[in-house]
Amino acid sequence: MGRYYNGDIEGKFWFGVQSSHSADRFGVMGHVPEYIEYQFNEEDKAGVEAELKRIEKSLGDQLKLMEDFFATNYSYTNDNLIGNGIDENKLSEYADYVLGKKILDCLNENGYCEFTAEL
Repeated sequence: MGRYYNGDIEGKFWFGVQSSHSADRFGVMGHVPEYIEYQFNEEDKAGVEAELKRIEKSLGDQLKLMEDFFATNYSYTNDNLIGNGIDENKLSEYADYVLGKKILDCLNENGYCEFTAEL
């Protein structure tokens, strides 16, 4: 069983490494009923971009390794990661980076981005 987010962007939170509250770090706090509801608008774009830059800096060279690895791999084991030079301790950062890029792409396309995240 996985936790998903749905709305203007859709995806699945990474099991064991990504919180349902991950989008909070991009400047908008989710509302918590049984789902977290996010509403980003044009005014939030600068905060999303700034957080993406912080993550890029935090990941450093790992970002390219992870992008290359996950472009062709939809699942992984710790051995796969280590064998490809990926620091498994940075997976949470990368998972949030992927989410942040989806938010930014949605903002660029629509001027707003709304979605719910399962708890």
